[in-house]
Amino acid sequence: MFLPTTIHEVKKFGWNALDIILISGDSYIDSPFIGIALIGRLLAAHGYRVGVIAQPDVNSAEDITRLGEPELFWGVSGGSVDSMVANYTSLGKKRRQDDFTPGEINDRRPDRAVIAYSNLIRRYFKNTKPIVLGGIEASLRRVTHYDFWSDKLRRPILFDAKADYLIYGMGEKAVLELAAKLNKNKSAENVNGLCYISREKKYEYLQLPSHEECVSDKDKFTEMFDIFYRNNDPVSAQGLCQPAGDRFLIQNPPQSHPTTEEIDSYYELNYERELHPFHAKFGKVRALDTIRFSITTHRGCYGECNFCAIAVHQGRTIISRSINSILNEARDFTKHRRFTGTINDVGGPTANMYDFECDKKVKLGVCDDKRCVFPDTCKALKPTHEPNIRLLKEISKVNGVRKVFVASGIRYDLIADDKLHGEEYLRLVVSRHTSGQMKIAPEHANDKVLGLMGKPGKKSLEKFRQMFYKLSKEAGKEQYLTYYFIAAHPGCTEKEMTELRTFTSEKLRIHPEQVQIFSPTPSTYSTLMYYTGKNPFTGEKIFVERNLSGKLKQKEMIIDEPSAVKKLKRQFSRRDTK
Repeated sequence: MFLPTTIHEVKKFGWNALDIILISGDSYIDSPFIGIALIGRLLAAHGYRVGVIAQPDVNSAEDITRLGEPELFWGVSGGSVDSMVANYTSLGKKRRQDDFTPGEINDRRPDRAVIAYSNLIRRYFKNTKPIVLGGIEASLRRVTHYDFWSDKLRRPILFDAKADYLIYGMGEKAVLELAAKLNKNKSAENVNGLCYISREKKYEYLQLPSHEECVSDKDKFTEMFDIFYRNNDPVSAQGLCQPAGDRFLIQNPPQSHPTTEEIDSYYELNYERELHPFHAKFGKVRALDTIRFSITTHRGCYGECNFCAIAVHQGRTIISRSINSILNEARDFTKHRRFTGTINDVGGPTANMYDFECDKKVKLGVCDDKRCVFPDTCKALKPTHEPNIRLLKEISKVNGVRKVFVASGIRYDLIADDKLHGEEYLRLVVSRHTSGQMKIAPEHANDKVLGLMGKPGKKSLEKFRQMFYKLSKEAGKEQYLTYYFIAAHPGCTEKEMTELRTFTSEKLRIHPEQVQIFSPTPSTYSTLMYYTGKNPFTGEKIFVERNLSGKLKQKEMIIDEPSAVKKLKRQFSRRDTK
């Protein structure tokens, strides 16, 4: 059964009220890939009465009031994607499509959804139970952050949302602890993984430059972000305190990482893997086609690409599920009425980071002075694809499973660094788990730009390309690599894009189609570069393309779709530029 979304469904459960009501910017898809569904199922498994209001109309009381008022708290999420990213392209154009909305039309998710939903609750429920923010939108905006869409620094989101608490990162353990505290009428202000606003400074925590200092001095903002970024690891992080006006944003230290047994339990809850009928009547949700029969093997990423927020939200330590748990999920697929034998993806943020980590990092926390795989793979990491090979072979043996694909991203540099099993892993993926093309993300070819991105150099890409096509030929398969590139990343000029064009044409022998213009999103180093115009690691000034036509031109220099280019030119030829 789904969690209830209407008062009629609440009564069918035999309840006269709910303990917790969860609000989401996504439609209610009951899948472990959807944060609200996972958190809701977990809370329900611990005995709480949980309901869901997905994509409420912010212009009326009808949706937000239909379940009444919770006994413990409201949980508010913008959804699986930051609402501003979901609603606008990197060039500021309104997106027509939303993969998490019925009918795929982007007409249900408000801008700044976390703030909009919190205000909606306050409008119709005065002096209500605590409002708790969660999900990626809240997590990445929890301290002073650059907001590309308003082109300014915004306050920590708790101040603008007027909520009581914010749970950051992957919030399972924090939300259970919070619920237990509130259920016993105890203060929740000592829960790890939690933020709140205080009139009093927390002197024992690290003091961040104030919001006002960040606004007036970009170097102070860089200092603030650097302290914030370095204090996200549960093993080594300290609590943070940031002044904003006459109050303080208090960020407690992170929650500890879940154990393998704990993360297994999150994915073994009884998900329907369907869109709730309340939403299904409005049309199909595109995202469900991908996630319904996909398996998450682990979370976290030590890749630390500077334009990616996974390191801040999920963490830089890999937390892997057990093989038995993953196999049980595959077996559950075979009982689903829609399953035809194909598992669409087995992976995580990066598919081939499953089940290996640096022992030193696990015990002592992340290193402050170096990264795991940049500029080269740290010798302490010791990549091994043996667990992943074993996993893929075992899943393929499950009765009822005909085909297993690896569609998540692959770090090709890790394959080369694994001398014992790297080529064996790629051979297995190429021969049995690739659907004609493999997607990889080199992002660029200029070493200076790659350095600013935190990505490996192009030599590892060329080596991987040769290996991929050799193994495909040996397997008797005609398969291709699909490359993702970024235009207009901070530090990238037309000169570097010309170099990229030459590289893709002469070395990769392609005319790229998958090219996106860099979009500054909260809580990444690349966004910090975009706002300050400096390399935060050296302090040197770098070129930043801020002009819309300049960004578009960088993309034009590499894509080979004349009709698409002409269309883009028409769309933006009359737009005002910065």
